Amino acid sequence: MSKKAAQHHKQAAEHHTHAARHHGEAAKHHEAGHHEKAAHHAHTAAGHATHARDHAEEARKVHTEEHGQK
Repeated sequence: MSKKAAQHHKQAAEHHTHAARHHGEAAKHHEAGHHEKAAHHAHTAAGHATHARDHAEEARKVHTEEHGQK
């Protein structure tokens, strides 16, 4: 795997980690009745999930460019 594709995979993993942390915070705030804070963390988690998906797609594109479509 190329360094560029690997970097995209690493960035995707980092974004997934951040998303998981924000989902945990959202759950904690929701249970405490702080729904506005919960919504903020849920929204932030969604953004990280989107960025993770984008990096995974970029990794796929790099791989396809280097090795051809299989």
